[in-house]
Amino acid sequence: MYDIVPEDAARWHWVEGTTLEVLETYGYRELRLPLLEQTDLFARAMGESTDVVSKEMYAFEDRNGDHLALRPEGTAGCVRAVIQNGLLQGHARKLWYGGPMFRRENVQRGRNRQFYQIGAEVFGLEGPDVDAEQLLMLDRLWKRLGLTGLRLEINSLGTAEARARYRETLVDYFEARREALDDDSVRRLEVNPLRILDSKNPAMSEVIAEAPSLLEHLDDASREHFERLRSILDEAGVAYHVNPRLVRGLDYYSRTVFECITDELGAQGTVCAGGRYDGLVEAQGGKPTPALGFAMGIDRLVELTQVQGREAPNEDAAVYLVLAGSGAQRAGLVLAEQLREALPRTRIECNLGGGSFKAQFKRADRSGARYAVVIGEDELAASKATVKPLRSTADQATVPLSELGGWLRDRLAEPPVKT
Repeated sequence: MYDIVPEDAARWHWVEGTTLEVLETYGYRELRLPLLEQTDLFARAMGESTDVVSKEMYAFEDRNGDHLALRPEGTAGCVRAVIQNGLLQGHARKLWYGGPMFRRENVQRGRNRQFYQIGAEVFGLEGPDVDAEQLLMLDRLWKRLGLTGLRLEINSLGTAEARARYRETLVDYFEARREALDDDSVRRLEVNPLRILDSKNPAMSEVIAEAPSLLEHLDDASREHFERLRSILDEAGVAYHVNPRLVRGLDYYSRTVFECITDELGAQGTVCAGGRYDGLVEAQGGKPTPALGFAMGIDRLVELTQVQGREAPNEDAAVYLVLAGSGAQRAGLVLAEQLREALPRTRIECNLGGGSFKAQFKRADRSGARYAVVIGEDELAASKATVKPLRSTADQATVPLSELGGWLRDRLAEPPVKT
């Protein structure tokens, strides 16, 4: 668990803000979820045998004897919320949520015990068109962030009935090759054999590669659903790779599953993942409702923008008031309020605590401001300000105080000139 310091916050704001802008243009609305849920909610939704539930959850008993857990993911809580608040009545829902999640991970690059996600879920739509729209939306987000090299992998897990039949075939295959399995896979063979396909142990790559493919055991409806999804992606020009070994780590998935993967973040290369979970709402006590969604790791997306050299827009002060003399100090605070009225989406920083011109200009430069507005006794007497560009070689200008807001608005609307 770690801090996000002010110098890094602007990049986080940019990644999160851009993500939310894209989600909202596709009709998603925010749902705010609690950090704590009943432990049983995650056990029922994700599966008792999954690593998240059996090994990684921060679960405890409170003073009243209730069994609670810090949320390790958002989908289970989202499903609980839509059922509890009657949000599934009469029409489909598109929802998004965000914030910290918690798992007791073995800490390494890209894997922390408190991590941040933004998730998006759709309830009440069962066709492949909504699956495709989510993948098109993610493709648009990567372009908005300027990210390249992300690989989309997709698969279909079919229905629960088809998966149960495939499970029997897979168990027979791995039982005949038990000596080739590592200890973790032997354990999974008893409780969740599909998870063996997701093993990262290179010593098992050959036996996994030769395992029966789930795609060959799909029911007809799931096969048609997957083919229609692929045809939409093909027509839209979205590149993807069909990975028949992609099974995801949670029990609630069915039909479409996907991951967006980068090779630039080491072993933890999945930045976004999700799929369908058509049976989860009913399993949690709601009426049968088709559903799908995804969650993206904001920590990893932020790091990827850094690795790829994507610059976050400058959110630091755009204007810094340099004030010389007691009269200018008093007048500067009033002027700063007037500028905030005239420039409501611009950061205005007023020098506080006095200091020489030299010291104040150093502060102005550190603030990231594009312009320093200088007010001294001479400027006050003439009702004017001297405006000095701090990020370009343009000449300074003298501007009447009555016109300063409009003058700055025009200049700030222009793209900054790098020097």
